[in-house]
Amino acid sequence: MPDTTALKSTDASATAVDAPPAPDSGPAPGKPRSLWSDAWHDLRRNPLFIISMVLILLLAIMAIFPSLFTSASPRDANLAEHYLQHPKWGNFFAPDWLGYDVQGRSIYARVVYGARASITVGVVVTLAVTVTGLVIGMLAGYFGGWIDTILSRITDVFFGVPFIVGAMVILTSFEQRSVWVVILSMAFLGWTSIARVARGSVITIKQADYVVAAKALGASTTRILTRHILPNAIAPVIVVATIALGGYIAAEATLSFLGIGLAEPTVSWGIDVSAAKDQLRNAPYVLVIPSVMVSVTVLSFLMFGDAVRNALDPKMR
Repeated sequence: MPDTTALKSTDASATAVDAPPAPDSGPAPGKPRSLWSDAWHDLRRNPLFIISMVLILLLAIMAIFPSLFTSASPRDANLAEHYLQHPKWGNFFAPDWLGYDVQGRSIYARVVYGARASITVGVVVTLAVTVTGLVIGMLAGYFGGWIDTILSRITDVFFGVPFIVGAMVILTSFEQRSVWVVILSMAFLGWTSIARVARGSVITIKQADYVVAAKALGASTTRILTRHILPNAIAPVIVVATIALGGYIAAEATLSFLGIGLAEPTVSWGIDVSAAKDQLRNAPYVLVIPSVMVSVTVLSFLMFGDAVRNALDPKMR
């Protein structure tokens, strides 16, 4: 009799050899994440980013829709009845919740409406200096030569002017210091750091193989700058801009406190701090409350900028 055990073993071996490989049931390897998707992946898991974003969104809503937070007017004054009236902490979100200032105006209403001027100045100045610094830095870094020399020396001249002192000189020449006057004076002086960062990034990136290949294929200068250099050079610029935004808000409050920034009838935290500096001993809340709002706002944007820096900077990983 034939050995059935051997035959079965041979048939099984032949079947195992001839059978096609089983399809891979595991997930197919995905495409590698880009810098921005990788940064967003890290930001979503960063508690610092979540906390700062919640605070920034709350401040932005307060600045855009102040009537959602209070029905009181920040300019209504009743000196006879509300002069330095103390806060009523149990009456949350009422006009007298945080007390009244030296002119009988609701501190809570002024805190809410003051967010608009401070955040507007910070955001618009940041956008203006980012665009200006990015353009100057890209032109200097890409073309080099005499263009780089001239633009770099102009940047050095502006960089050598102390920011607050220069803004004071410019603002004192205007009789009416509106929000836009303050924005223009600060943007005129604040673009130098971003220009330097952009120039350094462009000098490094323009030597990359894909930029050299684009030049060899006859791509125009505009296309090279906008399609190849700008997307790769903008990450460090965004980091510097987000961190600087909080500094511009603090600078606006400082200038208003010194009496050469925003002026009445504009509602600003810096104006309120300046008006309350003489009441520190008998009514400290008049000074402390707007000061705390400035500190919280600046801290929120600094935390946001720090989180963005950690996500975009490969050295921080």
